[in-house]
Amino acid sequence: MTPQSSFMILAPIDPQREAELRRLLASMNDAPGRVNANNRLIPFPRFDTLHVARWLILDDKTIDDGRVYGMPRPTYPLYLTFLGDVDGGADAFLEELAARAPVGLLALFSCCKGFTPETDLVAWMKKHTIPSAAGYVNWRGRTVRRVREEAALREALEQHVQSRARDLERVPPREIHATLRQLVHVDIAAGRLTLSAEGPTPFKWWFGNLLHLIGVPLLLLLASPLLIVVAAIGLVRLRRLEKTDPELCARVDQAYSAGLALLEDHDVSNQFSAMGSLKPGLVRLWTTIFVLWALDYGARHLYTRGRLARVRTIHFARWVFLDGRKRILFLSNYDGSLESYMDDFINKVGFGLNLVFSNGIGYPRTKWLILDGCKDERKFKEFLRRHQLPTEVWYKAYPGLTAVDLERNARIRQGLDSSSLNDREAREWVALL
Repeated sequence: MTPQSSFMILAPIDPQREAELRRLLASMNDAPGRVNANNRLIPFPRFDTLHVARWLILDDKTIDDGRVYGMPRPTYPLYLTFLGDVDGGADAFLEELAARAPVGLLALFSCCKGFTPETDLVAWMKKHTIPSAAGYVNWRGRTVRRVREEAALREALEQHVQSRARDLERVPPREIHATLRQLVHVDIAAGRLTLSAEGPTPFKWWFGNLLHLIGVPLLLLLASPLLIVVAAIGLVRLRRLEKTDPELCARVDQAYSAGLALLEDHDVSNQFSAMGSLKPGLVRLWTTIFVLWALDYGARHLYTRGRLARVRTIHFARWVFLDGRKRILFLSNYDGSLESYMDDFINKVGFGLNLVFSNGIGYPRTKWLILDGCKDERKFKEFLRRHQLPTEVWYKAYPGLTAVDLERNARIRQGLDSSSLNDREAREWVALL
């Protein structure tokens, strides 16, 4: 298995070159929200381990929200961030990126403070890489190559079925499976199809993952007497804060909302980028750190096969602390419209939304951290929309394919790899086509 990893490069923008940077980023698109994958700056298809990527200017429109707590207006730089999810190691990808697209990277990063043409590109990117507080991968170990090969396999099988529809009409499912299996073997021998074997799992990654799986619960168990006391005190304090938390859920400016909508629904999948400030105080900070830590553990070990709890539409997601953990950035790649995406979470894992987002300034008021909150659908959707940022450039390596499509294609290949299926298995396999 080839594990996935992520990278995120973050650097302050030189104010005098902001306009130039925006023009460069716009040149990477055919139209707003529609990337030119083979653009001259970063030709994304050259990198066959890259699943998704985006260029984003972090221009926080909610920076004044702290006023409801009597906090002074903070001063943050305008950031440029470049992030993505890849097969294998992130460092190896950045080295390949610098080797194959140096001109484009130099043009973009030269608009950031402290970057000059003489700067070592790889060293600079690694220095400006920041980690995620939590991350999610839809299907751990599913590579870009595997996605594309399995999509091609499904198309080939459907063509075989269509061309032989009459011959296969009254054939038992097991015979259909055997026939199609033989035809695919012919396609592979002729070079029309490729089905690569899965690579071995890197021992270092496997061992580290195993230690994490066992070590985290063990540490929690050892620290449980203290944690129970701290959690009880923190929960009582949190409940007091919840009763007076200000809400900032006014309707979003329609022009801003319309601008965001222009970037959406050009494919079966969409991107989502949002940021905001954490509520003041150690209770909120520690709660957020613990919730994201627990979420990251669950995503790493429990939700690795197509589902985040009951949600199946997310390809990749991450949560990132910024500016000394005063702000947080959330980024996801999901299927369907934003409206359906929000409804999916509200209806299936509303408590999870409250756990993660209720520590942000202005969130609809919660009770005991998990109750109420997003239950008020209008307030939640307005809160999320006003924190959303326009993504300048967004790339997905397999447009037109949803997470459900990828799972179905994987099941098709798994069934094809089996030389013998029983009647029930054969019927279910044929139904996938």
